[in-house]
Amino acid sequence: MNGDGQLFVVGVDVGSSAVKTAVVRMPAEGADEILALRTDRIRRRDLRKVIHEAYPLVLAEAGIEPGEVAYTASTGEGELVDFRRGHFYGMTTHARGAVFLEPQARSVLDVGALHARAMRIDARSKILGYRMTSQCASGSGQFLENVARYLGVSLDEVGPLSCGARSPEQVSSICAVLAETDVINMVSRGIATADILKGIHLSMAGRYVKLLRAIGAGEEHVLITGGLAADAGLANAMRECAEQGEMSMTIHTHPDSIYAGALGAALWGGFRHRVLARRAAQARREVS
Repeated sequence: MNGDGQLFVVGVDVGSSAVKTAVVRMPAEGADEILALRTDRIRRRDLRKVIHEAYPLVLAEAGIEPGEVAYTASTGEGELVDFRRGHFYGMTTHARGAVFLEPQARSVLDVGALHARAMRIDARSKILGYRMTSQCASGSGQFLENVARYLGVSLDEVGPLSCGARSPEQVSSICAVLAETDVINMVSRGIATADILKGIHLSMAGRYVKLLRAIGAGEEHVLITGGLAADAGLANAMRECAEQGEMSMTIHTHPDSIYAGALGAALWGGFRHRVLARRAAQARREVS
């Protein structure tokens, strides 16, 4: 903690396909501020090396030195973040990051490479209920990435293509292997790439909206977080599915939604640091 009471905290979100790192300044008074955000794709590289190389780079982007960091927290598969001071569960960090990015959010949909989870939260980011998809379902980031690779498009192109679809061809199977077979059949039938992608988005969105319904999400703000939060096509498909299901929730994303886990880890780390500091100061006063 600096002399003026501000903290520099870091959150490291280790996913199955990428490492997201966030640096946050937490002043003694006033709003917390994001100083730097960084994504490093793993791409079959040594995960420990990716983590250790990303850390000094994100600190340099934030303009601070390692010795100035009060607390580094990990989330996700963070066991290899051997310099961390603490670790926080993924749902906890995504909930905290969601409220930081969108204070009105009362439900969160975290869509990762292997699964999706819907959470109901309160204004303090306390989790009131949740539901998750199974890892074998086709509604995951890894499945969408595999399909994009087969179709010869980048992940950045998936959303815009889907938004421009005219006659979507929906995938019916919940099994990733069978769903990919459906895609192959669509290509052989001459279905347009945009229509295939929009159909996949609708299939995924239908499952996600069911998760939100299961946790009791109603007329409230839902923030999409995780790796697929930047996919505009998926967000649009979810809005369509919610409207068809007569659910009046507001589904949206934030430019920094993919960093919700890392941001939440950093913020919880700063909170824990201040609690421990207060306890230590109280103990010193009692001794003296």
